[in-house]
Order: sequence, then structure tokens, then C-alpha cells
Amino acid sequence: MVLGPEQKMPDDDASGDHGDFASLGAINSAYSNSSLPQSTGQSEEPFTTYFDEKIAIPEEEHSCFSFRKLWAFTGPGFLMSIAYLDPGNIESDLQSGAVAGFKLLWVLLLATIVGLLLQRLAARLGVVTGLHLAEVCHRQYPRVPRIILWLMVELAIIGSDMQEVIGSSIAINLLSMGRIPLWGGVLITIADTFVFLFLDKYGLRKLEAFFGFLITIMALTFGYEYITVQPSQSQVLRGMFVPGCSGCRTPQVEQAVGIVGAVIMPHNMYLHSALVKSRQVNRASKREVREANKYFFIESCIALFVSFVINVFVVSVFAEAFFEKTNEQVLQVCSNSSSPHAHLFPDNNATLAVDIYKGGIVLGCYFGPATLYIWAVGILAAGQSSTMTGTYSGQFVMEGFLNLRWSRFARVILTRSIAIIPTLLVAIFQDVEHLTGMNDFLNVLQSLQLPFALIPILTMTSLRPVMSDFANGIGWRIAGGILVLVVCCINMYFVVIYVQELGHVALYVVAAVISVAYLSFVFYLSWLCMIALGISFLECGHMQVNRYHCGCNILSQQGCTGQPLFSQSLRGKNFETRWWSSGVRGNGSLQHEAAALQTLLTSLHVEPETM
Repeated sequence: MVLGPEQKMPDDDASGDHGDFASLGAINSAYSNSSLPQSTGQSEEPFTTYFDEKIAIPEEEHSCFSFRKLWAFTGPGFLMSIAYLDPGNIESDLQSGAVAGFKLLWVLLLATIVGLLLQRLAARLGVVTGLHLAEVCHRQYPRVPRIILWLMVELAIIGSDMQEVIGSSIAINLLSMGRIPLWGGVLITIADTFVFLFLDKYGLRKLEAFFGFLITIMALTFGYEYITVQPSQSQVLRGMFVPGCSGCRTPQVEQAVGIVGAVIMPHNMYLHSALVKSRQVNRASKREVREANKYFFIESCIALFVSFVINVFVVSVFAEAFFEKTNEQVLQVCSNSSSPHAHLFPDNNATLAVDIYKGGIVLGCYFGPATLYIWAVGILAAGQSSTMTGTYSGQFVMEGFLNLRWSRFARVILTRSIAIIPTLLVAIFQDVEHLTGMNDFLNVLQSLQLPFALIPILTMTSLRPVMSDFANGIGWRIAGGILVLVVCCINMYFVVIYVQELGHVALYVVAAVISVAYLSFVFYLSWLCMIALGISFLECGHMQVNRYHCGCNILSQQGCTGQPLFSQSLRGKNFETRWWSSGVRGNGSLQHEAAALQTLLTSLHVEPETM
């Protein structure tokens, strides 16, 4: 058929995620619309998500900054920042202070800044396209790499969730003076997580306020510990702003690497790109998109500053009180204070090794029972809040990669079960006093998964067909590429250190086999990423598009949007799927498809042909 000029597109709601085909081009409004279920005219259970309620943004006359607008955009950044305050981060902080004193505070500061820059990319992707990272990956990567990518991200979420649930369980064990075992704390955490997850049924702002309340609890409890211990302020500032680590050896270097791995979490990129969709932004307006990007970045800066201060509290407390302390010294103090946990510390001169459980015990021995219970309350808030955001991450990732459209309860049950079952098994068979080794393994697991978040986010935000005028510029491409490379190399170093300590030939062989497969997939994603960054000579000759792409290249920056960026020709037996992913999909009708294609070809100055 021939597309005539009299064919027009049906009207779309221009607010929220339903922009028209103006300004930002066809791809952006389709990205906004394609994430929504299409009406079939039949009575079905509505598909409910975190985004059922859209927060309206107040309209104001031309102004550079508005506190009312900042308040309206406030929420997603603080939920994102909870990943910087999870029990894994808290444990990394206290171990950093106990092992290296104040010397690694500057590493924590740099890691937080790098995390902020990467979170900026995630937020921009969600704001500009109206899709989160998992949904974009579902549309742009071929089936097999997409499934592998989903499995890798799920592993990262499971590892993070195990740390978070166990952190909550340890806090419950401490608060109950050991009466509630670790597995009992896991069951309690599972139950209250299900309850809290449905708070958004009473309003999105109430849910965000609840998370803000938990962050406030962490600030107050860990701030109390900071005031009680009274660390040297001059040493805190020197450690924060003067890079260096005089006298540091392998344990301190490993701890520095561990800080980076704990702060930058892979699933957090997927989470943040999804959370920003909760604000009502007209993506057909460049001004509104640019404004949303600005306010979300400001909010992220504030949220990560708060998380950084809380992390500094924990590092400083253990740096001041327990740096270079020995087990014998701690045992003597705990015995003198009649602590029932004195047996945890052997009678030797080895340097004190602490985790979030022993850390609370040591605080109680040195500064009184109140510090122990206040510490446990802070850990409980950290574990509970990060468990909830981890559940949201699991839902977004599974829905995005697999395009699930299940009922809300079924999705929560599935995503919770995947992470909770291994956690419960560990809690049943592992003693609460001997979890440090498992935490090391979980940190390594998440470090391995980091490329599967950083590489896709840099790839997608650098592609003009996806981001239109908001694609990364040359400066951000270079800086982003360097950041991703450095962070991934640091985490690989952490993994190598861990593997070297396995001490068994069979384990080395298994690690070598896994490494080959792992590095092959990372290389594949990196290859696509480098093409997206503009290194066009890496493209293969077969990746050429047909006449509906004006002869441009699939990964070029010339705005051609007729197919998934990393697939083959648009024509073929899979035409409907590729057209649905292409950025010009409408409501599924042939007339709407034709009108959408007409709009695209007109914008590209191409004469349409008979189909």
C-alpha cells in the first residue's frame, strides 16, 4: 500500500509517559508508549506497577530554579541512595576503619562521586525514553545476549539481597539478645517486607516518605555512635581530602578495592532508571525533559551527600576506636564489661577482624549497651530499606527483560522467592557468628556483575537513536568509557585476589572455565559499547540496514530508528516484533503503523514505497 498524506495518527495524551511524535522524534514517544499495555477491549485485570500514580510537577513561570519543583522531583534519588547504605556497605565501612583508620576516606568520597556520575546516566535514560534500562535492553539486544544479561543481573540482585536480609536478621538477633536465631530474623524480614512493599497502594509519596524515615533513622543512630566515640575531626578531614595511604599493605589495598565494589552496585542502575518514571514529564517537550534531568541530578547529589555522611560516620567510629586493636585487647575489655559475647574474640595478638555482628558487640563492650542496641536499630533500618529497594529492582529487571505482565502479587512472590530461598538456606545452616566469609563471596559475586550494568547504561545513553538530542556528548563518552573501564578493572582485581585465596587446584580450573565464558560475554558487550561510542570501524559489514533506513548504519548517530540497534534487517519473519521495538510502534493497528511510518519517513526526508 501507499501511505497517503491524509492518514493521521490517533491522538495521544501529551502528559506523563504519553508524548506525541513532536520535538524529540518518533522514537521517544514510542519508547514512552511501548512500555504500557495495549487495550484489547476485553475485561482484564489491570497491570499494576510502582508507577500507577504519577507525581505532577507544578508549573511556574520562567525561572532557573524552583524549590517547589525540586520537592516534586524528590524521592527517586533517595530510594536509589539506599543502595549506598545497605548492610554490605556498612560492613565495608567498618572494616575500612578498623583496617586502615581514616586513610581510605578519600576512596569512599571518590567512589561516591563516580557513583553519582553513573547514576546520572541511569536517570537520564529513564527520563528521556520513558523506559528503564531493562526495558531498553529487552528492545535493543538480541534474544540470547538479552537472556544472559538478565541472568547476570539477577545473580547480582540475589547476592545483594542475601546481604540485606541477613543484615536485618543480624540486627533482629542483636535486639533480641540472641533469642531470635538468624533464620527467624530472615522469616520476620520476609514478612514485613511484603507488608511494606504494598505501602505504595496508599500513595507513592507515602512510600517515599517511609524510605526517608528509614534514612533518617540511619543518620540518627550512626550519628549517635559518631558523637559518642568522638573521632578526631582533623583526621577525618585529612583522610577525606588528602589522597594517599602511607604504610598501607595488601589488606589496606584490598579494603580500598572493596569500598569501590560495595558503593557501586549493578542493580542500582536498573533501579534508578525505573524510579524516575514516577514523575509526570511530557517527553514531547525538550524543555521539560531537560528540566527533569536537572532536578533529578540535584536530588541525586543531595541524596548521595546524605549517604556519604552516614558512611563517614561508620568509618570514623571504627577508625577512632578500633584501628590496630588486637583480639586480646577487645577480649579483655568485653570480659571486664561482663559481655556475654566475649567468647567471640580469641585470646591472641591478631588484628581485630569485625563484621556488622561483631562490630555491634565491640561497640557495646567499649561504650555501653546503649551503643549496641542503637547500632542494631541502624543496621535494621539499613537492611529493611535496602531489602525493599532490592525487591523493586528484581521486579523491574524481570518485567523489563522478560516483558512479564503478571499480577502484582505474583510478581512480588516470584522475585522475592528467587532471592529469599538461598538466603533462608544459608541462615539455617550458617552460624550468625561466622558470616564474614560468605559476605566476601557475595561481594565478589556483585563485583563480577558490575559490567552488566555499567556497559549497557553507557551504550544506551550514547546512542542518538535512543536518546535523541540528549545522547552523551563526546566528553561524556570519553569520561564514561574511562570510568566504566577503571571501575571494572578495580573490581576484577578484587575478584582475582579472592580466587587466589581459594587454594585448591579444582577450584582454579572451575574459575578458569567460568572466566573464559565471562570475559567472552563482557567482550561482546564492550564491542557494542565501543561502536555506540563512535568507534565505527569495529562494525561488521553485515550490519547494514535496508532502504527504510536511508542507507545509514545501524549504530550511527544519524537518527535512523526503524529497528533494534543490534539486530539484523527489519524485513523478515520477525517483522512484527522488530517493528514493535523500533521506536515507531503505535496501537498495533495497520493504519496506526502506517501513519507512524509515514511520520518517520517524512522526518527523514525519504520517499515511502509501496509495501
